[in-house]
Amino acid sequence: MKFMLIMRATDETIQAYQDVDFGEIMESMGKFADEMIRAGVLVATEGLDTADGVVVDYSTEPPVVTDGPYGETKELFGGFWILNVASREEAVEWARRAPMTGPGAKCEIRRITSIEEFPQDNVWIQKERAWREATGQL
Repeated sequence: MKFMLIMRATDETIQAYQDVDFGEIMESMGKFADEMIRAGVLVATEGLDTADGVVVDYSTEPPVVTDGPYGETKELFGGFWILNVASREEAVEWARRAPMTGPGAKCEIRRITSIEEFPQDNVWIQKERAWREATGQL
């Protein structure tokens, strides 16, 4: 099963990290990623730029596009890990070990659905499956 561990932060979290050396952050995140690589569970990991983003709000027609950065952030997604593990419980155990501390720091865990969970007779699923097979993703 694949799970996405989403790094979440608040303005308070970001403020708490203002004086932390970036090399120290990279060292702790790097060690954690290396541990997951050695365990054979890491599929992907990326950081997300918190200063340059766009929100597309679909509550109106046409949708409204708002450029970042954002002033008040209740919760900001700062990055993610995708893990291939045996269970939700194993994903939780990895999340508990993540080098994230401080006020407002959270890790959300979401299972990634597989293409096999959708109706296989659906034309759009068939097209996506063909694309995934052609690009070596299946």
